[in-house]
Amino acid sequence: MTPEPVGVYYDQPIADAARVMREAGVGAVLVVADRELAGVVTDRDLVVRGVAGARMAPGDPVGLLCSGDLVGVNADDDLSEAERVIRENAVRRLPVIEDGQIAGMVSLGDLVLAHGAQSTLADVSRAAPNT
Repeated sequence: MTPEPVGVYYDQPIADAARVMREAGVGAVLVVADRELAGVVTDRDLVVRGVAGARMAPGDPVGLLCSGDLVGVNADDDLSEAERVIRENAVRRLPVIEDGQIAGMVSLGDLVLAHGAQSTLADVSRAAPNT
């Protein structure tokens, strides 16, 4: 799990979300609206929904790109539960909830590393992010 996930506000510009991702070395940020979690936006969302879709500008609100149908796991759930939720919902990142708050994010790469896999995917997951 990546602890202390970063976030942006729903009204913040798309460009701000991209900068936050770059500075934090992450591929997804939480999106908050009115003190509530509104969704998650990924680097892929920025490119596919925003830039390639040619319907968004860097100054448009990032919240318009976020995935709002969130699924997550509790911090005390075991690894197999996280794997099940990721598989059944076809998501790459999963919020981890503890005491009603987001405690972190689990990614596919985290799951590969948790199994101690000796594979190309595990090597990629261990590598430092491109900046």
